Amino acid sequence: MTTAATTPVALSNEQIADLLDLLQDSDSVELKLTVPEHDQRSAVVALGMDPLEAQIRQVFFLDTPDLALDKLGVVARARRIQGKGDDSIVKLRPVVPTELPAELRQQAGFRVEVDALPGGFVCSGTLKRTLDPGDVKKAVARERPLRKLFSKQQRAYFAEHANGVELDDLAVLGPIFVLKLRFTPKELGRRLVAEMWIYPDGSRVLELSTRAETKEAFQVAAEARAFLTRRGIDLSGQQETKTKKALEYFAAALAIGS
Repeated sequence: MTTAATTPVALSNEQIADLLDLLQDSDSVELKLTVPEHDQRSAVVALGMDPLEAQIRQVFFLDTPDLALDKLGVVARARRIQGKGDDSIVKLRPVVPTELPAELRQQAGFRVEVDALPGGFVCSGTLKRTLDPGDVKKAVARERPLRKLFSKQQRAYFAEHANGVELDDLAVLGPIFVLKLRFTPKELGRRLVAEMWIYPDGSRVLELSTRAETKEAFQVAAEARAFLTRRGIDLSGQQETKTKKALEYFAAALAIGS
């Protein structure tokens, strides 16, 4: 899947076949749509979203200044979440579910998920760890080693795919200020999630998503598409991956400051 901003195009028959293969062996699918910045205000109004009900988050990515991990398909991320504990993930993408070791898939906190956007999709394998409040704040301030944010299993997963890059040598890219809102429109009858990622230069990415069982992915996608179209949400706008935008933004800032 292309990670830069792209205009959605219909999936080819071959892509649909590939998607079906991935869904068959994945744990879940997350259907996503990014709303162009000039349409975000109207989308918030059309969907009846209340910003005061949103949860505040801070997201930090860990990578080298030249984004070596990103080039390898590895994501290391830590979050601070209002009213909850912190967490960390190590993610690899793309993955082929049938090629993952059985012992990895059986680990607590590991999930294989397909992210599907208009015009593209990617399958990822994510290993997550729940942390105590304050753990991330201390690590990004370099008051404790970055590797302490990750479990033994996460560090092994990371080392297997990071091509010799060490966790403690990574740069902290962030934070990104995030507002996350969960809501269930009566007309749709299922939960939607809205995430507004606000970057230091004031630019924003608004992502709408819903998670579904793999066997109902196409039905849920059709229902969500119809609902959003009725609400006047533009489904043909350029799609922008919020993680890629964050990595490139902070890597460029590091280069300027070096």
